[in-house]
Amino acid sequence: MGTRIQSHQLKSGLVVSGLPGQQQKEKQPTMASRAVPYIGGDIKKSGELGKMFDIPAAVDPPKQPPSRASTSSSGSMRNSSSGPMRNSSSGPMRNSSGPLNVALPTGLFTSGPLGSGPLGSGLQKRSGQLDNSAVGSGTGSASSKALYGSAVTSLADDVKVGLRISRPVVWVVMVVVVMGLLVGAFLMVAVKKAVILVAVGAVLVPLFVGLIWNCAWGRRGLLGFVRRYPDTELRGAIDGQYVKVTGVVTCGSIPLESSYQSISRCVYVSSELYEYRGLGGKSAHAKHCFFSWGLRHSEKFVADFYISDFQSGLRALVKAGYGAKVAPFVKPATVVDIKKENKDMSPGFLRWLADRNLSSDDRVMRLKEGYIKEGSTISVMGVVRRHDNVLMIVPPQEPVSTGCQWFRCLLPSYVEGLVLTCDDNQNADVVPV
Repeated sequence: MGTRIQSHQLKSGLVVSGLPGQQQKEKQPTMASRAVPYIGGDIKKSGELGKMFDIPAAVDPPKQPPSRASTSSSGSMRNSSSGPMRNSSSGPMRNSSGPLNVALPTGLFTSGPLGSGPLGSGLQKRSGQLDNSAVGSGTGSASSKALYGSAVTSLADDVKVGLRISRPVVWVVMVVVVMGLLVGAFLMVAVKKAVILVAVGAVLVPLFVGLIWNCAWGRRGLLGFVRRYPDTELRGAIDGQYVKVTGVVTCGSIPLESSYQSISRCVYVSSELYEYRGLGGKSAHAKHCFFSWGLRHSEKFVADFYISDFQSGLRALVKAGYGAKVAPFVKPATVVDIKKENKDMSPGFLRWLADRNLSSDDRVMRLKEGYIKEGSTISVMGVVRRHDNVLMIVPPQEPVSTGCQWFRCLLPSYVEGLVLTCDDNQNADVVPV
């Protein structure tokens, strides 16, 4: 027979189990609530958790009662990143014993002062293309070699100008020369007259003279071809057309600076160190001849820039950076001429050599620098490209040929990439932009 469960009725009319007064006797104990301190990730300040790992707890310094001045001004204290600080009277104010929380410019909250960690230290440096510690050394500044990123094209070699002659023509000329020499030698032995040898020489000598003439004047012939090439108006240029544009240049997103003179806001810079080799001097390179100047060190950089057409006034982006093929024809000027007598009189030049790990022993050296400064007037030859209303001039895919110049006795020569030409008097024609 089941046991009857005792119950009673409350004043509100609710029937509950148990005898009257039992609820007060068996009341569950309440747990006291207190504010949990913020430890900031430090296990020494965690209390019981630190004891589990045998880590001694950190002892907080004794608290000092707040002064009257600080209490009265607590309502006006403001944090620059989180707004005014509010003191609530509903509970005790929580004391943050951990590291200081700082809001970064990106909106991320981190512990510790700004710049203390790897993230903060990276935010303090600008994300430009050139660090301050990597700027080229000038005449009075002591800094290391300039280091640019992939957006700047480094031109290691000089501009290569070659003869554009088809191979069948070259083979025909060589066969004719060999046949002429054999026939001339046979007739001279058989007839025993020197007239035949003179006739053969009269045919072969002009060929060799013409070849030497083209090798010596090929570069000047190319520059003459560039100067005589007519300027193209960008307004009427079509996509894929090979043009020549003359105008004023302005820097793109990455301006350049010359390494020795520290000339800023340039679109092209070059530094070339030459050495003179006497009878017993040291050679600058493997092919350096005696009693001549040899190139020992070269630095040439070019980046994307803008050019404003003189005829139409339009501005085009010249894609010369990111490893593009560029053929600059800029005549450098001598900035330092060092001999044995005046070597110690130029500490800036010695520092420039030390930054590039170049020896400064008893050598006759000459430093030349060339540049195209912002505001200079230059001529650019390339292919027009239009993309999303952006007018660009890019390097051609095929080498550009000059054609035969009969009046100058020059064979066709070619050059690869964008062609840049600038006047010799660079400082005189600079337009302020």
